[in-house]
Amino acid sequence: MNATHPTHPDAADGWSLVVPLKPLSRAKSRLAAAAGARLRPRLALAFAEDTVGAVLACSRVRDVAVVTDDPAAADALAALGARIVPDLPAAGLNAALAHGVRAVRSRRPCARVAALNADLPALRPGELARVLDAARDFPRAFLADAAEIGTTFLSAGPGVELEPAFGGASRLRHLSSGAREIRLAGVDSVRRDVDTGEDLAAAEALGLGPRTTARWLPAAG
Repeated sequence: MNATHPTHPDAADGWSLVVPLKPLSRAKSRLAAAAGARLRPRLALAFAEDTVGAVLACSRVRDVAVVTDDPAAADALAALGARIVPDLPAAGLNAALAHGVRAVRSRRPCARVAALNADLPALRPGELARVLDAARDFPRAFLADAAEIGTTFLSAGPGVELEPAFGGASRLRHLSSGAREIRLAGVDSVRRDVDTGEDLAAAEALGLGPRTTARWLPAAG
């Protein structure tokens, strides 16, 4: 059921999503073989722009906080409407996510929050809305990546800690932590993160966002 908890006045509001992004010079290193060293950081930014753009277009989303220390990415994503949170811990992905959640809840203590990968260039707002709707039924919930090994999405309801455990075989770690796995058909764009050329081809088959399309298709020929 989707009833909100009566002790959390902000629970009925939209979701706050936290998107982590490492410095572009180090992002998507495994994509270099397919894209080349010069295009790789530009594609990493395009992935993030298309991800954040789709998130902001989702009717269930109230706001987006991007945790990054990359100035070029910060400028581009702020221009789309994201709030930029400096990565003060500088201690890796999960520390950045926990920091981003604290920044969100410093303004809205009872916010529903969700972490989302920054490399979902085929993301569709409607598919994200379905995942967010499913997540509302559980204190914590997650969505596995297309390989069913990692995680692309992790949520926490009002008053619940996110407890992120991203990286590598994070699906099993999130299951072990008590988070409920969301099993939905037809949300492939929320599961299709991109680390390799093969991943990018799979995302292209789903339909890439406009910024990734503009940077990748001319290079791919």
